[in-house]
Amino acid sequence: MEVLVRRAHPGEAQPCGRICYEAFHKIYTDYGFPPGLLKADPVVDLFSARFSHPGFWCVVAERNGRIVGSNCLDERSPVFGVGPITVDPEVQDRGIGRWLMEAVLDRSRERKVPSVRLVLAAFHNRALALYNKLGFDTREPLSVMQGPPLRFSIDGCTVRTAALHDLEAANRVCERVHGHNRSGELSDAILEGTALVVERQGRITGYASSLGFSGHAEGESNLDLKALIAAAGSLSGPGILVPTRNSELFRWCLEKGLRVVQPMTLMTIGLYNEPAGAYLPSVLY
Repeated sequence: MEVLVRRAHPGEAQPCGRICYEAFHKIYTDYGFPPGLLKADPVVDLFSARFSHPGFWCVVAERNGRIVGSNCLDERSPVFGVGPITVDPEVQDRGIGRWLMEAVLDRSRERKVPSVRLVLAAFHNRALALYNKLGFDTREPLSVMQGPPLRFSIDGCTVRTAALHDLEAANRVCERVHGHNRSGELSDAILEGTALVVERQGRITGYASSLGFSGHAEGESNLDLKALIAAAGSLSGPGILVPTRNSELFRWCLEKGLRVVQPMTLMTIGLYNEPAGAYLPSVLY
């Protein structure tokens, strides 16, 4: 097929959002999982925000003048995140996904970033094979967890809304855990009012850009993440992504009534440090 991959325009959020919704609905139902996206409108809003945000570099695949797929690269922090990448179900398995991935990987090489990362549904075998062929390494099994808000506090931990003056301390926590910060994402979350910090003995020991599918959280220990999860008013989207190998935190979530919704996998290209603390990745990484 003759397909043109080019930069996305803000006005193209509607067709890209529709394709994303339909593609994920097909993938999830084909594998016997509940649809990952329940409504199309919020997906269109997501694309509209990303296509107009200077921190995202997004592309579309166009065939015969019709958009048939899209992909985004989050460039807000030192490590770039990929997604969502989706292809119209009518033209899947014809190489379009590979072209969309190669476009953002070329962009990351041009920007000379140390690492590119993504999270995919663990049951999506075709995507897993493609990303491995493109050079991604599997790093962490994840469990998406959802449930009713816990709404309790943990002794010794104070959770509050994050402010811009908390950014430096929060970045230090992320750097301690991963060796890099996610300052761009956290700055946006603070301005949007979704970010939280947890304090112990008068200092910030953890934070969350938000508690849910699109947010990430970092903590010096599992105690910090437990405090953030317990204080959250809700877990947005499909839920939080808990590293399954973190048995203590995973077991605690189950004991508090959270349930496993689906398995996912974290994959990376380039620099990767084994985390030296507790964390919840976002759907990007």
